[in-house]
Amino acid sequence: MANLKDLKNRIASVKSTRKITKAMQMVAAAKLRRAQEAAEMARPYTERFNAVMAKLAASVGDSENAPRLLRGTGEDKVHLLLVLTAERGLCGGFNGNIAKLAKAEAADLLAAGKTVKIITVGKKGRDAMKRDFGQYFIDHVDMTEVKRVGYADAQAVAANVLKRFDADEFDVAKMFYARFQNVVTQIPTKQQIVPVDAGDTDDVDTSTFYDFEPDENAILTELLPRAVATQIFSALLENGASEQGARMSAMDNATRNAGEMIDKLTIEYNRSRQAVITNELIEIISGAEAL
Repeated sequence: MANLKDLKNRIASVKSTRKITKAMQMVAAAKLRRAQEAAEMARPYTERFNAVMAKLAASVGDSENAPRLLRGTGEDKVHLLLVLTAERGLCGGFNGNIAKLAKAEAADLLAAGKTVKIITVGKKGRDAMKRDFGQYFIDHVDMTEVKRVGYADAQAVAANVLKRFDADEFDVAKMFYARFQNVVTQIPTKQQIVPVDAGDTDDVDTSTFYDFEPDENAILTELLPRAVATQIFSALLENGASEQGARMSAMDNATRNAGEMIDKLTIEYNRSRQAVITNELIEIISGAEAL
């Protein structure tokens, strides 16, 4: 039977832990509201932007004069994986699920004889993938000092990717992040960003004709780099909301588990204390009878 002092210390320790997890849950709940609003406000812009890009892409078609970011290199040999995760843990399976999806994609590409290169954004994704795919890392973006993700942060990541594309370092780039659905559901998502996926052009209405000034190619040349930055920015916002939702859920579970553990330890402490009192009474009674 456990020592009473040890049980008392353990109960105090679990109570301290419960205070911490409860505080973290409340902080995550406060941050979640802002992050969720930012992610949801960005979705209509991203969807409308993609619709405009699809219309322009449909008018240009598969012409050789189409911008390189739209038509690609014509090869499918070298793949760049952009893995977006959080800088901090204690958020359930959020980071692990994104890393798992990226690992599966990397393994499939390597099995197919492709060359894989990996850029990580967020320390936790880098740590999760370093053991199995560390030799394929080519860069890491540290966002530890970023308190609130802005478009400039996405532009910096996009500039890094586009610079490597212009230098013919890869043929196809894919991005991995978690799309926020609700507090308990964050969907790991894979999205191609280079060549720019303009969406399903079959659904674009081509019966209406538009005059573009300047021409479509000039507009696409200007918009395509912004499209990459916009997709990355949207993914970072989705990740921000998903991280806080996952952390809020994880800390809520941890708080409830701590409460259950305290109840069990308290029962064990009371039983042990009762046993000690009973033994002391037996010794007193036995001593009195012996006299």
